[in-house]
Amino acid sequence: MPLPLHAQTRPVPEEAVLDGLPPVREVSAAEVAARMAGGPRLVVLDDDPTGTQTVADVPVLTSWTVDDLRWALRQDSAAFFVLTNTRSLSPADAAARNREVVRALHAAATAEGTGYVLASRGDSTLRGHFPLETDVLAEELAELDGRAPDGIVLVPAYIEAGRLTVGSHHWMRTTEGLLPVGMSEFARDATFGYRSSALPEWVEEKTGGRVPADEVLRVTLGDLRGGGPAHTARLLSSLRGGRVAVVDAVCDDDLRVLALALAQAEESGTRLLYRVGPSFVRARAGQAARAPLTAAALRPPHGGAPHGLVVVGSHMALTTRQLDRLRERGGIAEYELDVALLLDEERRDAHIAEIAAAAAGALDSADAVIRTSRVLVTGADADDSLAISRRVSAALVEAVRQVNAARRPAFVVAKGGITSSDTATHGLGIRRAWARGTLLPGIVSLWEPVDGPAAGIPYIVFAGNVGGADALADALDLLRSA
Repeated sequence: MPLPLHAQTRPVPEEAVLDGLPPVREVSAAEVAARMAGGPRLVVLDDDPTGTQTVADVPVLTSWTVDDLRWALRQDSAAFFVLTNTRSLSPADAAARNREVVRALHAAATAEGTGYVLASRGDSTLRGHFPLETDVLAEELAELDGRAPDGIVLVPAYIEAGRLTVGSHHWMRTTEGLLPVGMSEFARDATFGYRSSALPEWVEEKTGGRVPADEVLRVTLGDLRGGGPAHTARLLSSLRGGRVAVVDAVCDDDLRVLALALAQAEESGTRLLYRVGPSFVRARAGQAARAPLTAAALRPPHGGAPHGLVVVGSHMALTTRQLDRLRERGGIAEYELDVALLLDEERRDAHIAEIAAAAAGALDSADAVIRTSRVLVTGADADDSLAISRRVSAALVEAVRQVNAARRPAFVVAKGGITSSDTATHGLGIRRAWARGTLLPGIVSLWEPVDGPAAGIPYIVFAGNVGGADALADALDLLRSA
């Protein structure tokens, strides 16, 4: 007997998964925007900077003082991001940071007299601190407001990147078809690995059996497309005691139906906490997908070098292929931070300084690429591996800081989630920025820093797990044309 589709170990044809689904229920972004107008602000606690890839003209904070949060709440935007970077932290540190952010947010919202709903943004390939982050946020909300969330709504879809949920099973698009996400390289992550592609089973796995799969509420495409917002709202309103719901999504319309249903359920008194991928944020904020930014829309800073800096920390096989294509197109000067030297306390600082000086000197004639050595170094266990990643990322950040101090780049591209977070916060000193749009359809976010030593420098957040083989080279071509 053949294996069920979701149990396949190799990609299956897309039509085998998507054929026969109920017809799409069309909902416009304008309808969602009108429904959300005047309602609570969506505040996205982003565990790395790549959650902004689907939105445009949305504030981003890398700092969460009450003043920073009040600034974001005053902006004319239905949503904003707080970059917590918790995916790079130990569980204890991730928990502490979530508590710190939500307490400051509560104080800021109280001072501004506005409401908010929380989304914990995780990876669309299911990596990250779940259920830890939603557990902590639920505890804090209960303490701050005297009422815990009735339900946790899990929506990992990322439409543009081909991360789709059908029949409560999560898939990722590859060049060969759709692959159950539990069979992907991301499921073998040294820190956040997992086995299950079915979301209810994944919840059971990640909660260590605390939440059995058969107790997870499944919101299917039949519910969203057939029943519509009112039916879906009734399902969500049935959540009690922090019960988890998992939601299907194949297109933006599915997520917009969900957004309307959430608004209805919440207005009827149900309190919900979201754990989501990037696409949910755009739908809930009432934004339509926008075309990528053009060269004319990019505004390179004045007075700096004529070329930009590319920082590569991701070790994904996809990132390595993208680097290979970038080399083929040329126009770069490439420098390697040797991980073995970075882990050697006596040689680390001199090695970073040497690489940074060479890269800064190259910016007058080429785009400089600083990358880590491509052999992934892991530790004895998940925590040790994460600690090594942090040390390597800190070295990259220090190299960026030294380059920017010596020669202001025309732009900065950061490849990898931890890399892009640390580069923004520590390498470039960004506290407040605007996510202005994308360089490629639905991926590769461009931030405009509004403060700090990088103010005005286009900052490009490029996840390690998105795009085709030519994506990095294509993004560089667009930046060069500006």
